[in-house]
Amino acid sequence: MSKAFTKETDDEVEPGEAAAALPGGVKNYITPDGFARLQEELRQLVRVERPKVVEVVAWAAGNGDRSENGDYIYGKKRLREIDRRIRFLTKRLEIAEVVDQSLQKNRDQVFFGATVTYADAGGSERTVRIVGVDEARHELGEISWVSPVARALHKAEEGDVVRLRTPAGVEELEILEIRYQ
Repeated sequence: MSKAFTKETDDEVEPGEAAAALPGGVKNYITPDGFARLQEELRQLVRVERPKVVEVVAWAAGNGDRSENGDYIYGKKRLREIDRRIRFLTKRLEIAEVVDQSLQKNRDQVFFGATVTYADAGGSERTVRIVGVDEARHELGEISWVSPVARALHKAEEGDVVRLRTPAGVEELEILEIRYQ
């Protein structure tokens, strides 16, 4: 396939990057653990993965015809993905504002870094930790501080009932416990 028909611009948005977009005019808050995880990912990409892919691409380029060389084509594609992720991580780490939740003075209210246990109207309990946009991992119960649930919980105290607007309607959540690690 001719290069004329492939999109190879720096403007392409990585699927994970679109989801991690920050709302306009807000700071990129992040926990110290999340900051360290992003730094480690960046280090791994720059020092380990990228050099390996560059080595494979160089080897494949030396084999002659590049138009039908799978190692070369895939390697160049992977190299673009790695470079895009490196640029994204570098920009996000530059604008990150590390917030150490252990220094939180008002531990009676929900703020950034809090681990909150709440019950919904059906009585089922859920525990979430409020973290930065770039470090949210829903499978581990870590939600972004700009998410609807985190915004509903913001500044609430134990025993409070907050209202969460969902597509299905308004849901009431009762705060059972607030912890800071």
